[in-house]
Formats: sequence, structure tokens, C-alpha cells
Amino acid sequence: MHIHNEQPPAILLLADGTVHYGKAFGKIGTTSGEICFNTGMTGYQEVFTDPSYYGQVIIMNSVHIGNYGVKDDEVESESVKIRGLISRNLEEQYSRKLANASLETYLVMNNIVCIEGVDTRALVAHVRENGAMNCIISSEILDVEELKKELAKVPSMEGLELASKVTTKEPYTMGDEKSPIRIAVMDFGTKQHIIQCMVQRGAYCKVFPATTKLAELKAFNPSGYFISNGPGDPSVMDYAINTVKDILNENKPTFGICLGHQLIALASGVETFKLHHGHRGLNHPVKNLLTGLCEVTTQNHGFGVNPASMKNAPDVEVTHLNLNDDSIEGIRIKSKPAFSVQYHPESTPGPHDSRYLFDQFIDMIKKELN
Repeated sequence: MHIHNEQPPAILLLADGTVHYGKAFGKIGTTSGEICFNTGMTGYQEVFTDPSYYGQVIIMNSVHIGNYGVKDDEVESESVKIRGLISRNLEEQYSRKLANASLETYLVMNNIVCIEGVDTRALVAHVRENGAMNCIISSEILDVEELKKELAKVPSMEGLELASKVTTKEPYTMGDEKSPIRIAVMDFGTKQHIIQCMVQRGAYCKVFPATTKLAELKAFNPSGYFISNGPGDPSVMDYAINTVKDILNENKPTFGICLGHQLIALASGVETFKLHHGHRGLNHPVKNLLTGLCEVTTQNHGFGVNPASMKNAPDVEVTHLNLNDDSIEGIRIKSKPAFSVQYHPESTPGPHDSRYLFDQFIDMIKKELN
């Protein structure tokens, strides 16, 4: 069942001048950010609340989004983090009895401007070919020339530091405080499910704001460190790169995911770069070079570790490769108990092939404790 017919018109304008016309959904207004697409068919609520999407306008490839409603506990943070939403069909009516609200109610509550009725297949093909770029959606300004002026004011994602905007304001803890497995979590925009994956394995986690220094982390007496995912360009995060260097010098088990993986690389002398259109979705094939096994992974990143600069860091070994484009998906530091992956092993949403990485991290900590 489709939404009511009284929807106002909406316009999507891309930085290269491409214009799409559709219908408004969610909040009436104007929004802008970097356009990207997600290939997942389910898990839209987890995607919308993932802090790594901060500053981005997302195209959901699946034809129907919203058909199972929204549920209070299916979130990765306390609010919707995307800047805007583009879809073929956004559904107001939903089928799930357990749902708390419709997608439209949820998006209006979170002030998210959306457009539906767009040919998302054509749009995704355009972004794949031409690369990630800024865009603007409006259901209030319907003059393309006026929108072009607004779009010109939007900063490029390259060189943008965003982690400090989504990090926790105050430290907080999760898990059993009596556990000897104490993990200091650097929050650059962590998903709640990542912390849950460690808590479920017996860890006591303390989550620290992005700008926390090593001395404060050490006061928690951690037996391991976790460097989280998050939004923005890692290469401009000098404060974080320096803290990660300090953490690596502690020689304690350290695990990084996504932005955390890029920060571990940068702290070890490897460069990062902006991908042409990024990797986002639930079906990316990755090969574990240490075991020879392949896994289907959940991904969400617009930056990557630069293979050309690996020669500058002989202590860094590539452990995982993306089978679609041979990009680096995992590394380990040979002389330290530290490793990281570019993808999301907590997989909410997505396949659970990669959750062994959490077992690996916890096992490393247990070995150190013995």
C-alpha cells in the first residue's frame, strides 16, 4: 500500500547538475550532504541511525523501504544520523505488529527531509559512474537555480572532520563491571551493536569521547583497546591519530573497525584516500588472506587504506582483501597485538560471517591476562 496522494513535490539536485523530480516524504524542508547508496534490502533503521552516515544523503536501492515500520530498539545510536533519504517507494503503512511507528512518523520526528518516486536504479548507476558528490533535496525550494546556489555552500566530505560531532559527550560503561576483560572504547561514532558484540563475549566496556587522551583511558585499567567506526575523513583527525599511536605503544590487544581501521593505518605510517563512490551494503565479498576463507560482509565507508603506501610501513601486513576491487579490508601490526578491518563484523544489518573477529579480539585479551 502506497502513501497518500497529497504529497508535495520534491527536487533532488546533484553537484554535477543532474536533477530528479519526485514526491516529498518525512519533513518538509531542504537538506544537503554527500550522496551515497546502500545495497541492503533490510535493516534500514539500523542504517539510518549509524553515526558513520553523518553528513550523508543516502539512496536506498531496495524498491520498498518502510514496509516493516520502525521499532524503538532497532537502532545503532540515539537518533537518525543521515542528512536525507532518497528512495523509489517509501512506505507509510507497515505490516509488522511489533513495530512502534511508521517510517514517515519516525523521519518527521527526526527532522529528516526525503524524496521518493525517484528512479533509484538510474541514480545509483550515475553515482557509480561519476563518483560520490554533494547533493541537495528540497520540498520547499522548487527552483533549480536557487538550489544550485544553496548546494554550492555545502563543504566537500574530503577534509571534513565529523567524529567530534557524533561522539559521546560523557564516558559511559556497558557490561559486567566484575569482568577482567576491560575494554576502553574510543568513540568516533560507534554503533551500539559493536559494543554489544563485545559485552556478549564477557567484556566490560567503557566508552570514551573522541578527544580523550591516553592517560584517561589508562585510568580505567583496560586489558584491551577498541577504535570505533565513524564519519568523515580520517586523514585530518590529527588528535585521533596521535591517541591511536599512544594506544599502539601500550602493546595491549587493540582492534579497529572502519574509521578505526583507517586510524590504525595512519598511526602506523600508511596513508588513506577517498574512494570513488565508497562501499555500502550487506553483500561485499572479502577474502581472509590468513585463512584463505571468504566472508560476505556488511560495509559502510567512503575512505580506504591506500595500497600504494603500504611499502612505507613494513610492520603492517594486509590480512583481508575486497574481492570486488582488491581494496584493503583488513590489516595487522606484526610487532604488536593489533589488528583492524575496514568492514562491519557486527553486521547489523547483514550476514554474521565476520563475527569471529570479536572472538579473536577477546581471545587475544584472555591470553594477555593469563
